[in-house]
Amino acid sequence: MQNISYGSLFLSDTISGLTIAFIVLTVIAAGMAVFFGLRLLSFKKKRDEEIKSLGTAKEQAQKIIDEANAQSKVIKKEAILESKEQELKLRNEFERECKEKRADIARAENRVQQKEDALDRKNEELSSVQESLKEKEKQIALKLDDVSKQHENMLLQFEKISRMTREEAKAELVEAIKEDARKDAAVLVRNIEAEAKEEADKKAKEIIGLAIQKCSTEQASETTVSVVPLPNDDMKARIIGREGRNIRTLEQATGIELIIDDTPEVVIVSGFDPVRREVARVALEKLIQDGRIHPARIEETVEKVKKEIDQQIKEAGEAAMFECGIFGLHPEIVKTLGRLKFRTSYGQNVLKHSIEVSHLAGVMAAELGVDVNMAKRAGLLHDLGKAVDFEVEGTHMQIGADIAKKYKENPLIVNAIAAHHGDVEPKSIEAILIQAADSISGARPGARRETTTNYVKRLQKLEELVGEFKGVDNCYAIQAGREIRVIVKPDQISDSETLFLAKDIAKKIEEELEYPGQIKVNVIRETRATEFAK
Repeated sequence: MQNISYGSLFLSDTISGLTIAFIVLTVIAAGMAVFFGLRLLSFKKKRDEEIKSLGTAKEQAQKIIDEANAQSKVIKKEAILESKEQELKLRNEFERECKEKRADIARAENRVQQKEDALDRKNEELSSVQESLKEKEKQIALKLDDVSKQHENMLLQFEKISRMTREEAKAELVEAIKEDARKDAAVLVRNIEAEAKEEADKKAKEIIGLAIQKCSTEQASETTVSVVPLPNDDMKARIIGREGRNIRTLEQATGIELIIDDTPEVVIVSGFDPVRREVARVALEKLIQDGRIHPARIEETVEKVKKEIDQQIKEAGEAAMFECGIFGLHPEIVKTLGRLKFRTSYGQNVLKHSIEVSHLAGVMAAELGVDVNMAKRAGLLHDLGKAVDFEVEGTHMQIGADIAKKYKENPLIVNAIAAHHGDVEPKSIEAILIQAADSISGARPGARRETTTNYVKRLQKLEELVGEFKGVDNCYAIQAGREIRVIVKPDQISDSETLFLAKDIAKKIEEELEYPGQIKVNVIRETRATEFAK
């Protein structure tokens, strides 16, 4: 019973719900129908209004178009009128400008015409001026002819008055100019010499004294032996040989002359080349000791001695180089340096002299704070030219400089070699030190010697040669013949002429005398005015 009641209750509830839903849907549908009906009515009303307003707009638009057409006609008329006014204005402006241009052209044509007229007048004036100038040129030519004739007449008169031709007058004028130039040159030379003599101070003396003290030697002189002693006089015949074959072979092989005279048990070896002379001396001594003297043996012995001497030369050069502490010399320079072992100057061995100069220069360079190695190198090589001065033309300074330059020595060393006797201007302190060291080594007591007879004869000949010059009052050879002082007569020789006299004397000495080293020519002119107060 309960189940039936519950089912019926549920069914009734369901029916009630569906009814309510249906009613709700019906209400909603009716609402929507009313809403859409109202919207439709509103839309229709609005459309009617728009249709009505559209008709009104068309009327307004037509009205606007009509007004615009009327206004455009007015604007068109105004534009046409304005354009006609502008055209008229432009036409008037153009006509005005044309009038101004025509006026300017007319004025320009007038100016051109005036200029043409002026040019025509100027041309006429120039023509007249040219005519007048031609006339004046003719007159001037005539006057020049007259002046030249007068000039020639005056020159002839001057020549008659002065008793001199024009060439002679020119020569006199040139001579006067030369005299002035000589005076100026002499003044310049004196000034330069005065500046060069300002050197000797206390410090220099101290350095030289120190160098001499450190490098002093007991003996530095020796003579080249050119005399070969013989065991007996019979050896002379064996040396000469049959028909002179032996002596000729020896002379040809060595290039040295053998002098066999009446001097007992002595053969004199004579030649300028010290190396060849040494080869000849040693070879002759060996032949005498051996006793076998014939052409074949002579040639064999000479060749052996040449090889020995070449080896001695090389060893002497290397020994000198090591003694001075010099390295890196070219082999040919070392060989040439070694040849100085057989070269002497006034009895002083040149190789020993070179070593001594190297040491002296090194000591002085160290005291002055300059390059010691360069000074020692230049000192060792300074007399290099004496090794070949009998083969090559020129002074030993220039020859030595050329050799050093050939084998790529430092240019300063080349200059020191060339300048160590003052022939070339020194370019470094080292070059000046070489000059000083050379003088110290040569002037030191016991360093050099010469036979008294030859020495006196050389000085006498020097003084006699200089005394032959015109204007020389007295002359004196001093400093062992290294300087000649010439006193001239002041009334015969002027200051400017002393310079040329010194040059002439030096040239004559070079041509006529044989002497070692160089000779300084010192010309002195002195004018004294003496008066006594009583």
